[in-house]
Amino acid sequence: MSASDNKMDVDEQAIDEGLYSRQLYVLGHEAMKRMAASNILIVGLKGLGAEIAKDIVLAGVKSVALYDPDPVTLQDLGSQFFLRPDDIGKPRAEASLVPIAELNSYVPVRVLPGEPGKEITVDQIQGFQVIVLTGASLAKQLEINDWTHSQGIHFISADTRGLFGTIFNDFGPNFTCIDPTGEQPLTGIIAAINKDKDSLVTCLDDARHGLEDGDFVSFQEVQGMTELNDSEPRKITVKGPYTFSIGDTSNLSDYVRGGIFTQVKMPKIIHFKSLRETLKEPEFFMTDFAKFDRPAALHAGFQALSEYESQKGRSPHPRNAADAAEVVALAKKIDAEVDEKIVTELAYQACGDLAPVNAVIGAFVAQEALKAVSAKFHPMVQNMYFDSLESLPDTLPAEADCQPTGTRYDKQIAVFGQAFQRKIANHRQFLVGSGAIGCEMLKNWSMMGLGTGENGKIEVTDLDSIEKSNLNRQFLFRPKDLGKFKSEVSGRVAAEMNPDLQGKITARQVKVGDDSEHIYTEEFFNGLDGVTNALDNVQARQYMDRRCVFFGKPLLESGTLGTKGNTQVVYPHLTESYSSSQDPPEKEIPHCTLRSFPNNIQHTIEWAKKQFEDIFIDPPQAVNSYLSDPKYIDALIKTSGQHAGPIEQIYDYLVTNKPLTFDECITWGRLLFEDKYNNSIQQLLYSLPKDAVTNDGQPFWSGPKRAPDALTFDSSDPLHLQFVISAANLRAFNYGLKGSTDEAHIKAVADGVLVPEFSPKQGVTVQINDSDAAPANTDDSPDDIQTVVAKLPSPSSLAGYRLVPVDFEKDDDSNFHIDFIHSASNLRATNYNIKLAERHTTKQIAGKIIPAIATTTSLVTGLVCLELYKIIDGKKNLEQYKNGFVNIALPFFGFSEPIACSKSKYGDVEWTLWDRIEFKNDPKLKEIIDWFETKHKLDVSMVSQGVSLLWSSFTAPKARKERLEMPFSKLVETVAKKTLPQHVKAFVAEVVVTDQEGEDVDTPFLVVRI
Repeated sequence: MSASDNKMDVDEQAIDEGLYSRQLYVLGHEAMKRMAASNILIVGLKGLGAEIAKDIVLAGVKSVALYDPDPVTLQDLGSQFFLRPDDIGKPRAEASLVPIAELNSYVPVRVLPGEPGKEITVDQIQGFQVIVLTGASLAKQLEINDWTHSQGIHFISADTRGLFGTIFNDFGPNFTCIDPTGEQPLTGIIAAINKDKDSLVTCLDDARHGLEDGDFVSFQEVQGMTELNDSEPRKITVKGPYTFSIGDTSNLSDYVRGGIFTQVKMPKIIHFKSLRETLKEPEFFMTDFAKFDRPAALHAGFQALSEYESQKGRSPHPRNAADAAEVVALAKKIDAEVDEKIVTELAYQACGDLAPVNAVIGAFVAQEALKAVSAKFHPMVQNMYFDSLESLPDTLPAEADCQPTGTRYDKQIAVFGQAFQRKIANHRQFLVGSGAIGCEMLKNWSMMGLGTGENGKIEVTDLDSIEKSNLNRQFLFRPKDLGKFKSEVSGRVAAEMNPDLQGKITARQVKVGDDSEHIYTEEFFNGLDGVTNALDNVQARQYMDRRCVFFGKPLLESGTLGTKGNTQVVYPHLTESYSSSQDPPEKEIPHCTLRSFPNNIQHTIEWAKKQFEDIFIDPPQAVNSYLSDPKYIDALIKTSGQHAGPIEQIYDYLVTNKPLTFDECITWGRLLFEDKYNNSIQQLLYSLPKDAVTNDGQPFWSGPKRAPDALTFDSSDPLHLQFVISAANLRAFNYGLKGSTDEAHIKAVADGVLVPEFSPKQGVTVQINDSDAAPANTDDSPDDIQTVVAKLPSPSSLAGYRLVPVDFEKDDDSNFHIDFIHSASNLRATNYNIKLAERHTTKQIAGKIIPAIATTTSLVTGLVCLELYKIIDGKKNLEQYKNGFVNIALPFFGFSEPIACSKSKYGDVEWTLWDRIEFKNDPKLKEIIDWFETKHKLDVSMVSQGVSLLWSSFTAPKARKERLEMPFSKLVETVAKKTLPQHVKAFVAEVVVTDQEGEDVDTPFLVVRI
């Protein structure tokens, strides 16, 4: 039985970039083509198997087969999110088939037939590149792996039990990993290479080379020692942050100057052992270095558990001491020194099945399966054990509290108990964002039963609507949902997964921020137990962080970047806040580099994006402002520094170069090519000839400065023609004219354009470094400016006329936006002899696209939900919480306890960022100042609220005296000159105070209630 909209084999060459765009930036085309030729079998369709199937189908392989003939039970609904109540009694795989197949129409999904109660056999697993077993007995794992190891078939087995998980990988005795890290190859500019038996390469000191011992590099553009160019990659040894050695160059020519090194990814051969071998000699992959002895205990524990279930025909009962003792006894036969407490807890939780743990283990397994077929990223070697015992309640449940209740939550109750399940149900959480992380979060919460109780609720907000590129990793959405609001669809689907959530999810489309504080009021936050961010920008994260600090609410923060992910817990009066630490700002490209001296493709793409804005966005907006705002010209003269250029540009767009036909747009595009790629380059080389030298006699055009060449327009060159086509169509869009893609016509018009001969100007100064003074622009006289202004057509003569500024949209391939930026960038790269970029690379850089894959998102969300259990329990011990960092490419897990909030003092009062000084009943400013003086002997010298300075010691005496007697609300209204909105019930204010010695003293912020 199969289900797919596409019955034919997937064409491995055809990759839907609209669907897979974010994933392509992580995996690349070659890896995805290998994936699209691979068939994967997933055995076991409980919660873990469903998680694995979801991520593999979303990723896009040739086909997926499912095996699980056992009937669906009520308890399966607590973790298997593809199942619904009316599926109970049906075979699991068949019940899951259609919803799994709906995830991706490019991936055929079928069910392997089988009989209930019978495990899969070797005869059924032939014809697959990867076999994934979930929840299989150890005997069955050994049987299947013995065959796969001998046949060179990739094998993965995995299982989860409550808060525990295990994974085993065997990709064969000689597995080739093509790209272990997935990082972009490092590249750098060379300053010197000495001729020696152990040659030292020195790089320019503007950036560290970033290489490691054992890396390989190739060379290009080396002058003198040309034998290095495009030769076999050389193995390097790092000598310093700017130097590395490359072996013997003594028999090569003398180095003269220049050169670029590029890191070369070398294939790595990995030797996997069979499962039978690793039972005796395991190779542990550490998931938490604070639990160094845990893998050995669980290695014996999981074997003992499988043996117990084989003997008894059942799992140990939840928190049953007698059953657990038997499992411990079996474990001691395997390892006499085994940690009994850990094995006991494993036995206690053996019946447990938790959605967050399935998310972590399932996502990891899915990525390992994709590594097996794509050879992209380093596989896990070879035995992995994971646990989150810290998520257990501080007050452990009794055996009676963990017994089944006949509900979908029985597998979670087996771990946490009924009392804790009621806490989960009555929890109130605010989810900010329902994109990739938000969808996964709602899925986990639905399975957990979060917010399903009488007092429970889930609030979710996201103002975005669903786009095609979302479907690759935001798995709650389907093609039929395109254009609908994410929050509404995700909330509806989460309630369909668990009908107990019907009426418990409020979906909003209101952005969080200062403008929506009349919606997200104090009453709103008082009705919450916590906030979970699922955002994609720092500003919104910082805003929600401030609100959570102000209202004293726990915040769960997370983010992903390709294969990397991080999680952070922010807990009131315990941890620092999200905003307490920040990433360093991104390094900006120097303006002079963009203008005149690009040396890599990022520079030319940024330049092209700026051209796009400077031509098709900013001038039309300026024209519209002139036509609609009578004061615009006066303001422009003031801000432009008495320079007529901006006003002349308005005249140019309204009069001089205003097109009336599309052919005129073509002509304009052809002349734009001449200006950007011929004339400006001629001018630069006239000012700085190729034989120019620096003050110390060195060639100017060397190192990072690449000498350009002017381009001669050739309409038969597709790149040249694409520039004119895209520029002409964008110009036509600005003016409301109908565009065209008729290449023959556009080519004919472009070839017929009479191009004026260009003569470089004398005395043009080129800015060499950003620290140099910018070339002086002679200010126009007021008379010159007024002459230009006088030439402008009056707005009244153009009543109702407006240009149409372009609104940049990277994901619409028909709007010419990326076409223009891509062709403009590659033409400039041609000017400077820089390697051209593929279109999807241009799109990523210009569109600032964040690479994303479903596996990282799912894993990170699982980790967040394991911390949510702790927040629901109200844990107050910092050591019990974990911030996490993962990179599933390497792979790597890193956990650390959150950083404690720092403490300060004023007088004898100790405080942290979570504290505030509160005043009620709209006090007068004088009362606040007196309170500091009488209670803490502190002098207030300044009071501010937001951007308003309300009072200070240097305020004019009369105003100072008047403001002291004002109620705080009136003071704010007076200074801000605004009437208070009705929803404002309190102000946040800050004071500057000094002690009796005149020393500044830090205090918490003030909350003044009105």
